[in-house]
Amino acid sequence: MTQRFIFWPLFFTSQFLALAWISWVLLAQCHFAYPVGYRLLGLDQTIARYAPHNRFKADFEFTTPQDHWRLFGQISDAVHAGGQGLAEITYPLKNGQPTALLHEAEIIHLQDVAHLVDVLYGVGMASLALWVVLTFILWQRHMPWPPVHQLLRGFLVGFSMITAAVFAIGPKVVFYWFHEHAFPGGHQWFFYYQDSLMTTLMKAPDIFAFIAVLLLAVWAILWCAALYGLPRLLKYHPGK
Repeated sequence: MTQRFIFWPLFFTSQFLALAWISWVLLAQCHFAYPVGYRLLGLDQTIARYAPHNRFKADFEFTTPQDHWRLFGQISDAVHAGGQGLAEITYPLKNGQPTALLHEAEIIHLQDVAHLVDVLYGVGMASLALWVVLTFILWQRHMPWPPVHQLLRGFLVGFSMITAAVFAIGPKVVFYWFHEHAFPGGHQWFFYYQDSLMTTLMKAPDIFAFIAVLLLAVWAILWCAALYGLPRLLKYHPGK
């Protein structure tokens, strides 16, 4: 009874969160494959359309795809460094002179994002530590592994229910609800393309859907590896 209602739910919840964090860390190293998303989502066309109408910044339409990839990478690096360096991110004007990419409201928002990332990293590392401890207990006590088909069925049912709930409520509503509760009140988090090169650069929220698919794909690979590999690994006992 303890195993069924306490140990295994705790084990698989910590595993889920730990693998999600590891997936995020891995993708962050390649800036979430932004150049791939850039091409798939046609971000160059979005930039060409909206950059000339930006009310705060000039000449962004004259920047190159390589500039855009670099700028997104610098934003990603800064967000994962507690927001340090956001104000120093620049792009070249038409005359070649550098100018700041972000205005104050964008910097404040990205600092809020950096704080949220720090919290998520803390949760991820704690989950990984708990998962390691529970895996050691599992190995030490020779506890039988639940049937794989039950785990797969449980995952598919849970994933289907969450997906159905999101689409029933509306992805846009869920997206707005998350932002309203995740960020401090009074801090701007919604930006029109004409007011934000950050938003134009990312074609928000499209880029977030692309990143979500990548995260799910990497997580699924890691989860399947753990699902099939961990039981085999735990059968090995030194000296036997």
